[in-house]
Amino acid sequence: MSAEPMKSDLGLYDYLPWPNRPKIVWPGNKKIAVWIAPNIEFYEYNPPNNPTRTPWARPNPDVLQYSHRDYGNRAGWQRMMAAMDRAGFRGSVSLNVALCDHHPEIIKACADRGWEFFSHGIYNTRYVYNLDIEQEREIIRDAFDTVRKHTGQELAGWLSPALSNNFWTMDILSEAGIQYTCDMFHDDQPMPVKVKSGKLISMPYSLEMNDVIVYNTQKVTPRHYGEIIKRQFDQLYKEGDESGTVMCIPLHPYLVGQPHRIDAFAEAIEYIAGHDGVWQTTGREIAAAYHSTGAYDAMSAAIAAHNNGKETR
Repeated sequence: MSAEPMKSDLGLYDYLPWPNRPKIVWPGNKKIAVWIAPNIEFYEYNPPNNPTRTPWARPNPDVLQYSHRDYGNRAGWQRMMAAMDRAGFRGSVSLNVALCDHHPEIIKACADRGWEFFSHGIYNTRYVYNLDIEQEREIIRDAFDTVRKHTGQELAGWLSPALSNNFWTMDILSEAGIQYTCDMFHDDQPMPVKVKSGKLISMPYSLEMNDVIVYNTQKVTPRHYGEIIKRQFDQLYKEGDESGTVMCIPLHPYLVGQPHRIDAFAEAIEYIAGHDGVWQTTGREIAAAYHSTGAYDAMSAAIAAHNNGKETR
């Protein structure tokens, strides 16, 4: 991130204990909103240099890492999509928008299924570190224009490329009309984000459920990943009796779409779909319901009351 004076926290959201929160009611009185976010990405083989971060851990040319990720756009995505089709899930695509030009066939397959597209930057090898605010605004404008041109959709959500941010990122996302960000991992319910204008929300997007973390960092087996997904669901489903919760399953086709992994994922999401009270939805629809039901305003008011109470103690 760009330089800024030292501070103790992000300053992007306020704390509100669960017992003090207004009840969230999802459409149809569903207990839990479950959305799946496939990261459909394009990694450049030799991208422009960014002095803060290099895209590849190994020296260029890194044929190994490039080709492993390219597997997702060649074979993995089709298996992932078929599993989601069988379980009745649409995707919310975390999209490197340059993929619209590189692989329009994938974009069409997603669009034909009514999947949502939200932006994950232009390429996953181009970060916003060291950009000025106007350069970052241009990335946001490019994402809006590209997704509109290729799908007819207006962007609602944002996950910054490779989770790179600047101190002003949330302000300019909200300014541009983005409704939700996936760049914060602090809650199981949507929460208001503190921005200069607009009503941006932080959408639950779990690193714990992310196949990159599970497979590349935690080194678990496919069977264990399936169990992780089911245990996450079981707990949030139970808590949904009191107030609506959100569960996100972030995916990468080059990982979950491997032949030896796909069945465990498919079985887990079929397990979720087999329960009553589950809203199989998209990020866009969750954000729309959060606003249309008054949850955003109620949560904001509860946060303000909590803060006022702290000040008077």
